[in-house]
Amino acid sequence: MSALVDLLMGIFRQQTLAGAALELAALAAPLWVAALVGLLIGWAWRPRWAAVVVGGDNVAHQVAPPPALPAAPRTNAHQAAAVVPRNVVAPVAPEEEHLAVNTGDLMHLWRLVEEKDGGPSWIHMMERTLPTMRYQAWRRDPPNGPPQYRSSTIFEDASPEVVRDFFWDDDFRMKNTWDDMLLQHETLEECTKTGTMVVRWVRKFPFFCSDREYIIGRRIWASGKTFYCVTKGVPRPSVPRQSKPRRVDLYYSSWCIRPVESSKGDGAMTACEVLLFHHEDMGIPWEIAKLGIRQGMWGCVKRIEPGLRAYQVARTAGEPISKCAAMAHVTTKFNADELDTENNTVASSSDNTEVEKPKHWANNIPKALMIGSAVALACTFDRGLLTKAVIFGTARRFAGAGRR
Repeated sequence: MSALVDLLMGIFRQQTLAGAALELAALAAPLWVAALVGLLIGWAWRPRWAAVVVGGDNVAHQVAPPPALPAAPRTNAHQAAAVVPRNVVAPVAPEEEHLAVNTGDLMHLWRLVEEKDGGPSWIHMMERTLPTMRYQAWRRDPPNGPPQYRSSTIFEDASPEVVRDFFWDDDFRMKNTWDDMLLQHETLEECTKTGTMVVRWVRKFPFFCSDREYIIGRRIWASGKTFYCVTKGVPRPSVPRQSKPRRVDLYYSSWCIRPVESSKGDGAMTACEVLLFHHEDMGIPWEIAKLGIRQGMWGCVKRIEPGLRAYQVARTAGEPISKCAAMAHVTTKFNADELDTENNTVASSSDNTEVEKPKHWANNIPKALMIGSAVALACTFDRGLLTKAVIFGTARRFAGAGRR
């Protein structure tokens, strides 16, 4: 104690105010770093009651029981929290029970498209326009599970059949590199009768994260020229887990591809709309993932349009289609107008979208503390990329451990 007093007295005996301030800053720097580290670790391992105390009514509302949602077949309890509802079971034909993707998944996607799934309201995120493409995106935050995203992409002069094949063609994804995150793909299972496939993907992640592995079940239904394309994570114990790449269990990414009127004003149905519904638990804190997705979303999306045009040129030139694209032609026919939804649909509001509302400043405290602490530490120690990678990776692990 006496040593600390002597040190403080020495500081105040400095001849200039600037000298004293400099000495005080040097003394406070380790304490400042320690405080930030303590805040970061404390928030990562916070108990549930702490979130309610900090967040007030908003957080209390988020941890309330989820609203009733329509059901899709469950693969495991972790997936059920965000992908499927809990109290209404869609009928599944006995001959389809063994399939990775079945009619329950079709019903779930159909309700998402028709905005009858009973979930939270969609918040508009962005709208972008290119000469031959229009794009809009929305987000919503379910009470349990990662953020969910909905987007509408309209391509001019594109048929639903070609767009369907384009998104299903994993070989072209890698050959054209329009999806430059896909590193590997392989087909594990396929049903030539229904078109159901189970594929394995390895996707590239930023430098401070390990790559991710996905085991995906997928299948297509057709109602006229409208295609319902379901892809979701499925459990496959036969595929052993590895430390790297890290397995992503919770994954849902499904499209409705349909013809729409062209923006040229001639009334022709020569444009194609892709309604995408996507969410996944990548093993990154959800608030940080939301920030990264919002910043990088348009950069990824605008690569799709030139990729599709290259695919159209290749098809017009008569290039043979890949096996993956050929499987997209094996669809299950149904009539969307005759779906019996009376017993399986929860009433939804007439307008299920809203403009994002300003949030109370206190709701951003947890995110600011976690992200700000990591940034402050990275800037304090040095400016090397390696140090920043270690610090951000440590912050990610802390937050992940706290969430578990």
